[in-house]
Amino acid sequence: MTTLQLQQLIPPGKSILIHDLSWQEFENILEELGEHRSARVANDNGTLEIMTPLPEHEADKEMIGDLLKALLEELDIVSVTNVSPLVREKLIG
Repeated sequence: MTTLQLQQLIPPGKSILIHDLSWQEFENILEELGEHRSARVANDNGTLEIMTPLPEHEADKEMIGDLLKALLEELDIVSVTNVSPLVREKLIG
């Protein structure tokens, strides 16, 4: 499934839930979607949520992210936000 197909299935600002998903299935979906997707993907104890954000939320996200990066750098705190969800899960377990 590609990002284009997701945008056709899930209108901006909406989400879908998929229940009883194994970790391997979640990893497969993330791999299929790729790192540079417009959809947001979350897994909560086997429930997958795929959401396509509204365009105005993307600009807010970028500004908040930049502020947090500056704060973390100023406080000399190492962040793992620039790694894939799969790597992050293995790092912070």
